[in-house]
Amino acid sequence: MKRWLDPLATVWIGITTHKLRSFLTMLGIVIGVASVITLMSIGKGSQAQILSRIQTLGSDRITIRPGALTFGGVRGAVGGASTLTLEDAEAIAEQVSYISAVAPTNRGNLQAVAGSKNTNTSVIGTTPEYIQITNLELASGTFISESDYQSGAKVAVLGSGVKEDLFGEADAVGQRMRLGTNIVYVIGVLESKGAGFDSPDDTILIPLTAMQQMVAQSRTSQGEHVVSSIELTVSDEKQADYVVEEITSLLRTRHRLSPNANDDFNIRSMQEISEAMQETTATMTILLGAIAAISLLVGGIGVMNIMLVSVLERTREIGIRKALGAKERDIWIQFLLEAASLTFTGGIIGVVVGWVVSYIVSSLGLMTTVVTVDIVILAVVVSAGVGLFFGFYPAWNASRLDPIQALRSE
Repeated sequence: MKRWLDPLATVWIGITTHKLRSFLTMLGIVIGVASVITLMSIGKGSQAQILSRIQTLGSDRITIRPGALTFGGVRGAVGGASTLTLEDAEAIAEQVSYISAVAPTNRGNLQAVAGSKNTNTSVIGTTPEYIQITNLELASGTFISESDYQSGAKVAVLGSGVKEDLFGEADAVGQRMRLGTNIVYVIGVLESKGAGFDSPDDTILIPLTAMQQMVAQSRTSQGEHVVSSIELTVSDEKQADYVVEEITSLLRTRHRLSPNANDDFNIRSMQEISEAMQETTATMTILLGAIAAISLLVGGIGVMNIMLVSVLERTREIGIRKALGAKERDIWIQFLLEAASLTFTGGIIGVVVGWVVSYIVSSLGLMTTVVTVDIVILAVVVSAGVGLFFGFYPAWNASRLDPIQALRSE
């Protein structure tokens, strides 16, 4: 046992004898590892936040919008093509299986006025199923009812941002407001979703039938009512691909598209968007980690430099050890362990510093951070690897010293 502990004892003596040098050697590794932990935790946090936002919109949700997909899957502006209709939505609800709810929507921008306050905001005309499909929750009041939809009642449900702009802290439910040139009654206020992907906070929801009365609505050549999009949910997420195929076939038939013609609509599921976002944010996290790893590389070069200096300073010590019977392997292991110990210790301290910085950043609300076990393990393993890699040459150089020449050195 003593034979195995001797190299470690020698390493400890070497490190503690030159405290300042050991501290400066570890400092570069500490900064490098802390940078990796902090930046990768920011990347992971951003990924978790984005995916959480998408999940709140409903993982079983599918959105159909007009217009063909352009290069790279990027869609042109909504409303650039008038190819979706209210009748399409009704046909989908009646003819496609595994669909639990369908809500056609029509979007526009209108001036909303309440007392002396006004705002220009997005108005969505839709059906009672919309709240179920989009997983929206009410802070107060009620949502659009079937009777509101059937009668074209001029009622409105406000996003939390619009409510604050028009009514402040006052209760908006039951209040009148002007929307465009029409007077509407507020029947509900939505819970805040916060700024983010497809946030409803700055929108006003009204019955689609009321929207058709308040704003001039386009019609197709067959007299069907044009809509901006069709939202729906599937009853079984495993059947999402089947539902997309069935909807595609149905709409191509309804729109009389030839076999060689491109779709004049595009279909996107939240699952597909979630996967795309995961790939994008994972790439961003790797990029942030790679940038931070540069500081680890610099720290590794510092380790090599310090270890080479250490070999020069301890040349006589190496000569004495060789004269007393130490083999080249013993000298090599001693200096390699010393380098690895410094970087490993620096890695542990760097993990703690990185975690503390990440916690502070998250606590202050600057960014969402997530420190995961894989990030910690990666940082510690890489820091130890840096010590072994950059400590190899100094250790090998020390082991090759001629004992006679080493004993002659001052």
